[in-house]
Amino acid sequence: METKLNDIPPVAPGIFTLPPYDEASPTLLGGYCPDCDRRYFPRPKHCPGCLGPIQETTVGSAGTIYSYTIVRIKPPLGFPSPYSVVYVDLAESGLRVFGLFDPEAIDQLRIGLEVNLAVEPLGHNGQGEPRLRPYFTPRK
Repeated sequence: METKLNDIPPVAPGIFTLPPYDEASPTLLGGYCPDCDRRYFPRPKHCPGCLGPIQETTVGSAGTIYSYTIVRIKPPLGFPSPYSVVYVDLAESGLRVFGLFDPEAIDQLRIGLEVNLAVEPLGHNGQGEPRLRPYFTPRK
């Protein structure tokens, strides 16, 4: 029996939209403070600037790599080896976010690379159970 994306829980609730993705691509979820006109990722409980309430909002799914590194030590949580982490400047919100990079595309990594968000099973939860994780992949 084939496991579907919507049968696998996310690594953490509220950080990205959940499948199915046939009508809309995955996107990161963050927070917005209407009083300060600022966006955050991940969404804080209260605005760090004014301590006011935060609204859930999308912060983006496309951007440009600002910086990256390839990690070549034993990976945690069942990640492939090597794996890469990136800072991405999101086009929609202007936020710079930290995330994983597509393990199948590490050879394409470069500063300035345009990327899109993807969500797939990647690694596990520490007890061997698969988890959906967001990662960035080269724009096609």
